Amino acid sequence: MQINFPEAMKKALGPSFLCTLVLSAAVSARAQSVEDVHIVPPSVTAAGPPVLLPDMAPADASGSIFVHTKPFRVHIDLVLVPVTVTDAMQRPVMSLAKGDFSLYEDEKPQEIRYFSAEPEPISVAVLLDVSNSMTDKLEAERAAVREFLQNADPKDEYFAIAFSNRPRRVASATQSIDELEEKLTAIEPGGPTAMLDAIYLAQSQLRSARYKRRAILLITDGGDNASRFTMREIKNLMQESDVQIYAIGLFETFFFNTLEEKMGKRWLREITDPTGGRTVTVDSRLKLPETAAEISREMRNEYVLGYQRTAGVPNRWRKIRVEVNSSEAEHPLRTSYKRGYLTSE
Repeated sequence: MQINFPEAMKKALGPSFLCTLVLSAAVSARAQSVEDVHIVPPSVTAAGPPVLLPDMAPADASGSIFVHTKPFRVHIDLVLVPVTVTDAMQRPVMSLAKGDFSLYEDEKPQEIRYFSAEPEPISVAVLLDVSNSMTDKLEAERAAVREFLQNADPKDEYFAIAFSNRPRRVASATQSIDELEEKLTAIEPGGPTAMLDAIYLAQSQLRSARYKRRAILLITDGGDNASRFTMREIKNLMQESDVQIYAIGLFETFFFNTLEEKMGKRWLREITDPTGGRTVTVDSRLKLPETAAEISREMRNEYVLGYQRTAGVPNRWRKIRVEVNSSEAEHPLRTSYKRGYLTSE
């Protein structure tokens, strides 16, 4: 797939700098009942069998549905780094100039050859925890989704997945906000929590999203006690993906009965932060709608920095670091960005 760069970038860089994203698996969406989603994780070995993933690819003669698990790779001369900057009140800061940023790859300074602060449409997967622990919080969760969508760009693409003991797609990108809210109202919460499986399903569907900017919003009270995927597998998957994950963690109590509940905040941050997203924790369900609105605005207000990749060893993780040095900021600014990328052959 060839990325269509803005004309300003083409003129600045010339024809010698091209950025081509190669997806290792082509995934086609298939209409299906929300009760028919089952996920079987891959083998822990690199060359494991295909992943059984209904809802994402055509079935074979036996009725099984597969998607190949070879990881996403990027072939690039120009590395594009989306960066979100927020102030001490977690509000997006969009008044910065190119000179306010410093960019490093493997701790080596990089010349910023491309800079943009123009908002672009985004494809978003909304993941909703409807497990038993969310029974009395579902109305607040629905209100959070409404606020998130009301602060979205009308051109954005989105779909929704609800998860308890397994993930279930409840709305596709072709449905309206009213239809989404109607389906959320009909959901009956209950059962354990398969959060990691829901992230896998969302990331898989986003491979065929309309826009190159892609994100996941996860609303949960933390923990996972039913997924077939492991934390390590999901972290590795997202490291090789171009999808940002934002999470709202609802933690209304300081007393946790299980290890999953106790580790919920840490697990969420371990998943979200390396992708360039972040986790926001709240101690009251009344704060969910406001937090969702803030994240919605933040997703759609970010800078894009571009630099020329230097030659090196293929199939190696390259670390990215971004610094903001603005003399106009009264307090330190917070940056969110993907921490690196995997070079390809």
